[in-house]
Amino acid sequence: MSKIGLDEASLRILDALQENAEISNADLAERIGLSPSPCYRRVADLKQNGVIRGSVVLVDPLKLGLTLNVFVHVSLKQQDKVSLEEFTRAIEQRPEVMECYLMSGEADFLLRVVIEDLKGYQELLLECLTQIPCVASIRSSFALNRVKYTTALPTGHLG
Repeated sequence: MSKIGLDEASLRILDALQENAEISNADLAERIGLSPSPCYRRVADLKQNGVIRGSVVLVDPLKLGLTLNVFVHVSLKQQDKVSLEEFTRAIEQRPEVMECYLMSGEADFLLRVVIEDLKGYQELLLECLTQIPCVASIRSSFALNRVKYTTALPTGHLG
């Protein structure tokens, strides 16, 4: 999909909503300098055009006992269509896999796993990752400290 043209007001709306998706339309309109009706229409247009795909609540993983953040590099025996699809199907079923990317470079896939502890991660390795027939190797890196985390996409390049 191609990049959509956005004016300054729409960019300010996106920035504000990425900061706080629960902001009221009236507060959003005031913050970006529009009246409520045009602001509401712009948000509706951004949703209709697929720029805004949805709203979520960000939950603190530590409050849920999810203390381990693991980056997993997975290499496949072969990089053919069947193997790629087999791996993708297996990973899509795992809720502890927060992100999965098909990569260039040394590993074929990079996963971000959020899980309770080492025992839970060991179970994921033994019951899932090592059971996928096309997997050749698995390398795990454990995050020691989160330095930066954001879900807000940059918009400065659009203005």
